[in-house]
Amino acid sequence: MTRVLSGAALLILAVLVVWLAPAALFLAAAELLLVAAFVEYAALARASGLAVPAVPAGAAAALTAAAFARLGRAGAAGAPLDVVLMAALVGLGAVSLARWQGGRGAVAAAAAAVFPCLYLGLPIGAMIGIRESRGPEALFLMMLTVFASDTAQYYAGRAVGRRPLAARISPKKTVEGAIGGFLAGAAVLAIVGAWWLPAAPAALRAALGAAIVALGIAGDLFESMLKRSAGVKDSSTLIPGHGGILDRVDALLFAAPVYYIVLKYV
Repeated sequence: MTRVLSGAALLILAVLVVWLAPAALFLAAAELLLVAAFVEYAALARASGLAVPAVPAGAAAALTAAAFARLGRAGAAGAPLDVVLMAALVGLGAVSLARWQGGRGAVAAAAAAVFPCLYLGLPIGAMIGIRESRGPEALFLMMLTVFASDTAQYYAGRAVGRRPLAARISPKKTVEGAIGGFLAGAAVLAIVGAWWLPAAPAALRAALGAAIVALGIAGDLFESMLKRSAGVKDSSTLIPGHGGILDRVDALLFAAPVYYIVLKYV
């Protein structure tokens, strides 16, 4: 019951923010989400023996996401994306250099400091860019596809799941559950997309839905890999019955960049 209630509350909150929030408020909510996810990421890194410089790495990830924002006709909310990423590389590299105390973990520590820009900043920035360029319906369509796929995977896996999908990473995920997720995700984007993404042909919408499901599964397994490496079950206990922020957005983090590219260039 706790899982159902907290899940319903999260869904209602997501709908309200995506559909009703002004651009500036949505940007603030997205950055708050990023900061919460970064705190969990930094904790996973520490549990894996990697000390991430919290303030500079978190700020670099937040600026990466903000670079996608365009607030009205005033232009970009922050510096251009290429400037942010190059500054992050140089700045975080310098910080890693100053923090190094010897040993053989320099590459891992430096990579862990820069990685939040890619793992959190770019996907959350992509979601900001999708909403501002295509409207809330385009962003919510991707989110609805992922939610429907996750739900179908869970119930199909419980009902008929037999063969493990990735036993070493996530023993509860099954091939049968993944098939259910593919069917649900492709159907949602193909059908609902007729209203919310009408410019795309039905076949393309179905293919895009299947791609989003595949990316979501990869994102879920990737975060599970990070947790297993850190020796923890959930990224945090922030959300009752659901774990942490990373546990809820892991699929979106892999799906959003590709969805953004398809909408922008295809």
